[in-house]
Amino acid sequence: MNTEKKHYFLKLNPPRASFMKDMNDEERAVMQQHVAYWAPYVEDGTVIVLGPVMDPKGGYGIAVIGVDSEEQLNQLIAADPANGLNSYEVHPMRVRTKK
Repeated sequence: MNTEKKHYFLKLNPPRASFMKDMNDEERAVMQQHVAYWAPYVEDGTVIVLGPVMDPKGGYGIAVIGVDSEEQLNQLIAADPANGLNSYEVHPMRVRTKK
């Protein structure tokens, strides 16, 4: 049985470049749900790093995660409250971790 985690870089693309500066109350509520959704996965180590990137051309979110399968990855993304308001880019990674 392979117990090696599969790692992915996730980029959460907002609906517009100015989103981080001008989101409305409904969008802000969705983003607060998004942060709360991912918090347990940060705590259990599934998410290695997560947060907004303050790019002057337009901010976006990133995460690096380690999962057992692509199916698990897809389930995590599908259940994210911000998926739909924002769109995900997903890129597999080769990660070197401390043993």
